[in-house]
Amino acid sequence: MFFHSWLFACFFLVFYPVYWFSRRSTRRDIWLFLCSYIFYGAGSYFISAGDFRQRSTWTALLVALIFYSTLVDYYCVRRMARTSRRRRWLAVSLVNNLGMLGLFKYAAFVVHNTNSILGLFHFGFELTAPSLILPIGISFYTFQSMSYTIDFYRGQVDEEPDFIRFAAFVSLFPQLVAGPIERASELLPQLRREPTVTWDDIAWGGSLFLVGLFKKVALANYFASYADRIYNNPSAYESPALIMATIAFAWQIYFDFSGYTDMARGVGRAMGIRLMLNFRHPYLATGLSDFWSRWHISLSTWFRDYVYIPLGGNRHGPWMLYRNLFLTMVISGIWHGANWTYVIWGILHGGGACLLRSLEHSTWYRQKFPTLLKQLMVFAFVCFAWIFFRAADVADALTVVRGICRGGWQDPGFPLLGWALLAAVWSYEWLCESRYRTIVAAGWFNLLLAAGMILYLIVMPGGGDQAFIYFQF
Repeated sequence: MFFHSWLFACFFLVFYPVYWFSRRSTRRDIWLFLCSYIFYGAGSYFISAGDFRQRSTWTALLVALIFYSTLVDYYCVRRMARTSRRRRWLAVSLVNNLGMLGLFKYAAFVVHNTNSILGLFHFGFELTAPSLILPIGISFYTFQSMSYTIDFYRGQVDEEPDFIRFAAFVSLFPQLVAGPIERASELLPQLRREPTVTWDDIAWGGSLFLVGLFKKVALANYFASYADRIYNNPSAYESPALIMATIAFAWQIYFDFSGYTDMARGVGRAMGIRLMLNFRHPYLATGLSDFWSRWHISLSTWFRDYVYIPLGGNRHGPWMLYRNLFLTMVISGIWHGANWTYVIWGILHGGGACLLRSLEHSTWYRQKFPTLLKQLMVFAFVCFAWIFFRAADVADALTVVRGICRGGWQDPGFPLLGWALLAAVWSYEWLCESRYRTIVAAGWFNLLLAAGMILYLIVMPGGGDQAFIYFQF
């Protein structure tokens, strides 16, 4: 169920009045839980293939899967709270969550690569890959639920005694399928107390939703139409078109993902729930570490707290620091999908973070090197890594890289409107972090901006009804 669809509009028109009038009672948690599962079931149904019966069966199984995951983690924490064998129950939670991810997300990938190795040695038989649909949002809700069990084990969060409330925390529909990945210590306390929904919350929620809608429909889908055309047949294009397609994809994935989280935060704000900021002008970053403090913040901090620091962080000397940093980025790449392109993407970011760390922390780089050049260098590196993230496979990615390196000139055919949009969004983001940022915060400026976005959405054609990119993760 897409936020930018009429189906969601109808869903929310039914959900919100009941939520509003039940917000002072325990019925609110039941209603939130039921509607979140309806939302997830509808989304699962529309991504399934086959006839009505097949899609309905898969939908029921995928809904049962999130319920099962929730039940296991709830029970594990209950047991941890009542026994001295806490580590055993933490292990059950981790094995269950990671096992689900492994089965649904990576089993076919592992079988395919195992068959390739068997073929090299002429073993004469092949393993059969399981025919499974990737549940939407499984990487998000398993990480969110898993953080609850880990934080309880560490003594950083209290046990949630109410199963319905915990199930609502895991499945909260605004951020269920594409984040932000919320921590139990931040979200559960909000669900325990009566939400204070003011007209200011509703206004802010509406404006956030409008910004997210504009990012998705007017920007992400528009840039996708160009990037998809080039990347679907990269060997047919030369360097200028391949460069512009990569830049277009960089902005596409940013506006697609940040647009979703803006809409999620807007819906949450209208419900009296504050979801965390997930993006902070990442393409204005002046270093790779700065980029990851601005991009997909909920995931980067999750990997910091549950992978990088447990590996040792920066506590055991520079070589261990570089090892931990590199492994964390590679694991982040693997998290994104079962494809060697994501592994290479993680290796590129891990290698880049290790190689540039000393430079980025030097006084000369921070104080003497021009800010604009730093931003352009980081953007160029991130775009290069996006080639492997976007390409269908490693062969296509290498075709793009070779095509860019060949040089030459050919009109990339990038539309004039695309250039205007790029100039506008980059100027706006620069304004947000410049000494003139008070203009952006002014009421009159935001009213003009909202009117301009609404007018654009009405007048200009959209770029198609495309699914959010991160639904596949």
